[in-house]
This record gives sequence, structure tokens and C-alpha cells, in this order.
Amino acid sequence: MPIPQLYYRTSKTIGLLQSAPAYDDIPGFKQPSGTLRTCVYAPSGDFFAYTTADAVFIVDSNTGAVTQTLTVTGAVELAFSPKGSYLCTYERPLKIDEGQTVHYNFKIWQVSNGEKVAQFLQKVQTMHNFQFTFDEKFCARLVPNELQFFETAKLGTPASFKLKIDGCSAFAISPGQSYYIAVFVPELKGRAATVQVYNAPNFSQPLSTKSLFKAEKAGFQWNAIGTSLLVLAQTEVDQTGKSYYGESNLYLRGIAGNYDSRIALDKEGPIHDVAWSPNSKEFAVVYGYMPAKTTIFNNRGDPIRSLPIGPRNTILYSPHARFLIVAGFGNLQGEVDIYDCQNEYSKVTTVNGSNTSVCEWSPDGRYLMFATTSPRLRVDNGVKIFHVSGKLVFAREMNELFSASWRPEPVERYPIRTAISPPPTVHSSAATVEVTTPVKTAGAYRPPHARGSATPMLFKREDEGGVAAAVKEVRRRLPGVRTVPGAAEPVDEDLNLSKTALRNKKKREAKKARDEVETASPAVMTPPAGSNGVAPPPGLGITANGTKMDPTDEKKFRGFMKKLRAIEDLKVRKSRGEKLEDTQEIKINGEASVRASLAALGWAEK
Repeated sequence: MPIPQLYYRTSKTIGLLQSAPAYDDIPGFKQPSGTLRTCVYAPSGDFFAYTTADAVFIVDSNTGAVTQTLTVTGAVELAFSPKGSYLCTYERPLKIDEGQTVHYNFKIWQVSNGEKVAQFLQKVQTMHNFQFTFDEKFCARLVPNELQFFETAKLGTPASFKLKIDGCSAFAISPGQSYYIAVFVPELKGRAATVQVYNAPNFSQPLSTKSLFKAEKAGFQWNAIGTSLLVLAQTEVDQTGKSYYGESNLYLRGIAGNYDSRIALDKEGPIHDVAWSPNSKEFAVVYGYMPAKTTIFNNRGDPIRSLPIGPRNTILYSPHARFLIVAGFGNLQGEVDIYDCQNEYSKVTTVNGSNTSVCEWSPDGRYLMFATTSPRLRVDNGVKIFHVSGKLVFAREMNELFSASWRPEPVERYPIRTAISPPPTVHSSAATVEVTTPVKTAGAYRPPHARGSATPMLFKREDEGGVAAAVKEVRRRLPGVRTVPGAAEPVDEDLNLSKTALRNKKKREAKKARDEVETASPAVMTPPAGSNGVAPPPGLGITANGTKMDPTDEKKFRGFMKKLRAIEDLKVRKSRGEKLEDTQEIKINGEASVRASLAALGWAEK
């Protein structure tokens, strides 16, 4: 069985490294030095390319020998075609003085002989603007308001087909046997965004068109066989003001047209990550405000399983779709949960991957690589490799590690195992590394002076009896709030309204209350059930004896009622064991005075 390989790029060198059991550098690869801007494996895994200040080198990844040297000055991005037959290089655009020729900064090279087959002027630094079909027979290039489609064998000639689409900002070619192309046009001046799918090279009529709302940009994810498409639509700004990161929606499209839907997510908040399973039968979504929720959907968009909520924002399937990791990286603590998809998503283990910048499965699906890279973190840079059972088997610290990745390889080279294989012998580099097991914290951070006492409700979730639960309890006990034993908890619809809509709603409710008072006969109301023996006035601006309340007294009445609600809230918090401040205790002691003031305004108590 072949041994997986990975590369690492630091500020001083680039290395190719074999994995278990030896973890030795590839002997035939001469590690370069100097200005090393970027490097990349071919999707087939046969070749590896890296850049220096004045050249690009193509390496046979099996032997480490340099096969081609391309004369490219200042290349900053590299990308191989799907089969590794072509290499694309990108250089930063140069300012051209009058009388000089155009600087073509995007070039395509033949890997076998190192010849340049085409060159273009490209101002935007992204390799997604040029894509190949799975068999490399065709390729497409996105330019302003146009998608150009080429026969790869005729790349040096004008485009064979052209698709005119005003405002097109992104496209994606499917990896399957058919040449499906998805094209995205963002919303502009009240016009809805659209996603169109074509079967290239037939651009006369799209196979399907989908209108999207709240979509300034979109990301495409095809399943492995190219029959279904996930579209993650996003906006830069959340108009409701609920999220700093904008709004996001997820759509699922079947190319055959048998399903087309927006994925309904049952937890409010942003979509953190989306991933197709390699078997194309399901996909997973991590979404919602922290703690986030993870749900598995089938290929028709129906939820089939939910995983435990937690501080997570990353999801990744193993190459054989055997395992699934749900992790929390970035500004989260780095906990990584590993689930066995073939055993009803039972949890295998939890690994501590704190400060991780890069996380990848090995091509055999047995190992996970965690890399801490610069410039995100300038300290503790290096690579750690864990076995799927959660055991650390290799670790290497590096000075200013910029990137690291496994070599892509076909899964057919590594037959899937029926059971979880035992971890190999731990490498000497990991023998002295202390691995900490993630421990569930008792709660949120608390300052030193507050430690040792009961957790305040402010730091508890609703299911733990926090402030949200206390507010519901207060509302049940407030005067005038009716509750029915055994009935479902009322939903607070005001939370989903904007400030303007909420203000207008309160005005309508106040007007409705005044109209009801004017038509109703004055009478003293009896206290409703659950009101703690306190009866409110019959209506807004009406005293207990039915007389009209003076506007000045009505304003005072509202103020005293507000104080009474605050006192009730504090009493509930105190009954739950929360330590109150001195000013809050004084407010509770003033309850009798507040009730007396309300009684003076005509408020009756039973």
C-alpha cells in the first residue's frame, strides 16, 4: 500500500514529507531556498510545483526530481488542471507605460514539455476565473459580462463559444461526466440575483434559472458526480441588524430538475460551513449563533440527523465518507469531534486542535493533519498528525510555517477498512508532546471576585435557567398576563421585528386598547389567573372606579408599572440564588412604596 505524502512551506524552504511510519523527507527532492511565494500539488497527485523569484519549478512528486523549469518572474499563484496536464501561473499586473506592449500576467503551460500554450491579461488575482472540465477537453474563462469557452487543444486561438451575461461574477464547472456550468449574477438596483445552469457548449438556452434574494455573492459546491449543486448566497450586511457577518441562505438544485429548494435551517444565525459527502448521497451544514448546530441532509435536502450543538464552525468528510469531523477553529477553542458515519454517526473521539489554521484528512482516511501557520499566528507554528482514534502520532515545530497540505491521491489506492485500524507506533517527535484532552468548561468566564458563588443567570443559557427563562417566568406573573395551564409557551414575535416595525406595532396595540376602553362599560376587573392577586386597571387611562385618568397621572402610572415589573424580575432572580447588588436590593425594598403610589392612582389590589 502506498504511503501518503505531504508538503510544508516555511519562510526559508519547502519540503516533501512521507507520513507513517518514518516521516522522512523525500530523498530525491532538493529543498529550495530564497523567495518562495507559493506551491501546490496537482489534483492527480503526480506533480508538485513551487515558485521562486524568477522561475517556476515542476517536480515529480513520487521521486522529487525537477521535470520542468518555467521562466516566470514573480509568479504569486499556481493551479494545475484536473489531470495535471496543464499549469496556470498568475503574476501581479504591471503598470504599462505609453508605447509598451501589454503585460500578459496569466499564463497556461504544458506540463509535459514546459511550453506556453496561452496567455491572458487578468487584473483580479483568483484562479477561479479560469477552469477546466473534468477531462480537460474544454476550459472556460470569466471576463467582465462574458464567459469564454475554449477547446483546450486550441487555447492559443479565440474562444470557440461565448456566453454573454451582464454582471456575471462567478461560475463553477461540474466535476461529473457532463459539462454543466453554473453561473451567478448578483443582485443590483432592486433586481434579484440569479443562478443559471448551462450544459456546455450549448449556451443558447439555460437548463434552469433560479432567482435568489439577499444574494450579493455566492459560493458553489457540486457533488462528486456533478448531479446536484449547493449554492451558498450571502450579503455583506444584515439589514435586520442581528448579525455582524451579514445574511446567508443555502439552496439545493438538482440538475435534472426534480428538486429545487431553499434549505430550511431551524436555528437562527449565519451558515458557518457546508460540505458534500464524497458519496454524493448527503451533505452537512453547520449553522446558527453559537453554540452552532450541525445537521445532515440527504441529497434531496431532507434532514436525516442532527449532531450535538457546540462551538463549531468547520465540517469535513474523510475521502471514503467513512468519518466526519465537526470542529471549531478560528476564534473558537479548536475542539474537533470525529464521528463514524457508518456506525450511525457515533462519536469516535474529541481531539484538541487549538490554534489550527489548516485541517485536512489524509488520502487514506486514517490521519488528520493540523497545521498552525503564519501570519495568522507567529508562534507555535508547525504540523501535528493525529490518528483517527485521537492519538497524536507525529509533531514537528517549524519557524514561520506558511502552508501545508496532503498530496491528493485517488481513494482507490487505499481500500476502505471495515473497522477502525489501531494507531501506528508513535513517532519519536510526538513522544514528548503533551496532548490535552478538551474538557467541557463549567460556564462562561467569570471574574475572580465572582468565583466560588452560584453562576449568575446572565451567564446561563435558557435551558439552564438563564435570563431568558427568568423573563418568561416574570411575564407569566405580571399583572394582566394570562396563562393557560398546559398550553404551549407563547412565542415572542417581537424578537424578529426591526425597531421601526416594533414601534409601529406598539402604536397599533395602544390605539386598539384605547378603542376597546371607549366601547367597554367601566367595571373593576378581577385579577387574572397567575397574576399573584394583583389586578390591573380596566383599561389604559381608566381608574379602578371607572373614571377617566388624567394624562399626567397616566404617565406616572406607566412609570410605576415599569418599576413594578423590574422589581418582580429582581425577585425571581433572587429566588434562584443569584447575588444582587446593593442598588437592586434597595429597589426590591421599595416595592411597597411603588404599590402605594399605584393605589393612589386608582389601581386596585385584591
